[in-house]
Amino acid sequence: MSSLLPSVCPPCLPSRSSSCRTRPLSATSVGSVVVQDRLNELVRLFKGRTERQKERLIDPDESEEESPAASPSKAPPPPPPPPPPGEEKKDTAGGGEEEKEEEKEFKFELLGYEVKIPNLPKLPQMPGWLRAILEYRFPSSIDPFTDLIYVIWLFFVVAAWNWNVWLIPVRWAFPYQTPENIHLWLLADYTFDFIYIIDILVFQPRLQFVRGGDICLLCALQMDIISLFPLEVFYYFTGVNSLLRFPRLLKYMVFSEFNDRMESVMKKAYIYRVIRTSMYLLYSLHINACLFYWGSDYEGLGSTKWVYNGKGNAYIRCYYFAVKTLITIGGLPDPTTVFEICFQLINYFVGVFAFSIMIGQMRDVVGAATAGENYYRACMDSTVKYMTSYNIPREVQNRIKTWYDYTWKSQGMLDEQELLIQLPDKMRMDIAVDVNYAIVSKVALFQGCDRQMVFDMLMRLKSVVYLPGDFVCKKGEIGREMYIIKQGEVQVVGGPDLETVFVTIRAGSVFGEISLLAGGGGNRRTANVKAHGFANLFILDKNDLAEILVHYPESEKLLRKKANLIILIQMRVLSHRITTFKHNQLVFESASLLSQQQRLQLQPSGLWLPS
Repeated sequence: MSSLLPSVCPPCLPSRSSSCRTRPLSATSVGSVVVQDRLNELVRLFKGRTERQKERLIDPDESEEESPAASPSKAPPPPPPPPPPGEEKKDTAGGGEEEKEEEKEFKFELLGYEVKIPNLPKLPQMPGWLRAILEYRFPSSIDPFTDLIYVIWLFFVVAAWNWNVWLIPVRWAFPYQTPENIHLWLLADYTFDFIYIIDILVFQPRLQFVRGGDICLLCALQMDIISLFPLEVFYYFTGVNSLLRFPRLLKYMVFSEFNDRMESVMKKAYIYRVIRTSMYLLYSLHINACLFYWGSDYEGLGSTKWVYNGKGNAYIRCYYFAVKTLITIGGLPDPTTVFEICFQLINYFVGVFAFSIMIGQMRDVVGAATAGENYYRACMDSTVKYMTSYNIPREVQNRIKTWYDYTWKSQGMLDEQELLIQLPDKMRMDIAVDVNYAIVSKVALFQGCDRQMVFDMLMRLKSVVYLPGDFVCKKGEIGREMYIIKQGEVQVVGGPDLETVFVTIRAGSVFGEISLLAGGGGNRRTANVKAHGFANLFILDKNDLAEILVHYPESEKLLRKKANLIILIQMRVLSHRITTFKHNQLVFESASLLSQQQRLQLQPSGLWLPS
């Protein structure tokens, strides 16, 4: 055994030397070197892949030099073994028994008797709209400015308020409330009172506040509580008198809130304002009709020619009297008693005052609806007056008028920036993203750039309308802008008369981008571009883009790389066209020389060839 030991481990025979103790350390160091080499290899591969991806962003049509090796396909998992024949039969039998149990009737014993109940059929699937209603959960908070559910609820509350506003005077003045129908009036009253209660207890506490404060100190809530003061307890002493429901009219603030919400929801709010103003006039006539019937009843129906004589429909005839009185049409019987004279004088004064207010308010509504168009007309008139005073040529004047007309009809305004300048930057960015991002995101030049950089650029875009035949840029000009076509199309033209069309650029395309990224204060335009029809273009100034790219250096590098690639492609295309042109010219000259030689050879033989 001792003779075999040296052959097994010669270095370790003498004792536990240092080499035996350091052997695990040397293995660790070797492993560290291998891991480090492997990590370096992975880093190199990742860097190469990143560079290839950047190149593909710059030129999507360029393919990779090396295609990655296909990963080995995994073999599909083996199918599960089939169950034994005996177990399969058991499963089949068990399923059949379950179906039979389902088909069987449900039985139970009641007082010693067996009761059979057949299985009920399955209910049909619930419709989607019904499921949405049943699964609806009332929100814990309501935004009064944007929540449509709250606007719909305000409609019902305003309907309840209008019930009291219009019918309390009618029930007080006219004999429409009788013992036979009193239960219907009370049912309607308490139904609308219940809507008031739901509004105070359910909706109002859930409204979001713009400013902090105690809800119990709000004036609107205090008026809502007072409007539900139960004066109906005096019905026991006075009978059902509609005037005791007068506190219900104090919930007038809900009407103002509903008007504000409706004007914010409707696209043409002036239509609602006209209807509302007309309702004010009708309500004033309604109150006057109720007062006239009350005065006629006080004097005695048919006692004089001035009062209502009690014939026909009482409300319609009294309303006719109110219209003739408040609008001062005339043709009424002269009052005879002191009461009639005083009543008619008050009617005339109130009629003139109320009718003038209605006319003034209607004028304001119509003026507000046409304010934009009036501004457009004023600007056009001022421009025409200026051009006439300076003897501007008629052709230029007609083009300017066409620009005004097209801009107003297509945009509904002359300058979008006048509206957006009042908004904060965040809201202006949101509007710019919603309106213009879909167009700018399709521009190949900005694909791969920082998304926030594109958002900042959208706020610097300026919309300009070009008329048919207008030159967007001319060859040789210093270019300091880039153009993005929003609507319409432009043409690159040339030739001696600038009528030869080389290419047509359509919506969503970009041109002039080299001017933004070129150094030295801009480069000169290399082509003539004019509008083909009406064209709406976005213009991005070079200084604006430079201010944006200061904060996005990676995007600046990517844009400059794309610009260099575009210049290289354009130079290759231009050199190819020049080479093709020279080749065609050489072929044409050779063909001409050959035809002349053939003509000279054939002339001695007596043949005549046309020149």
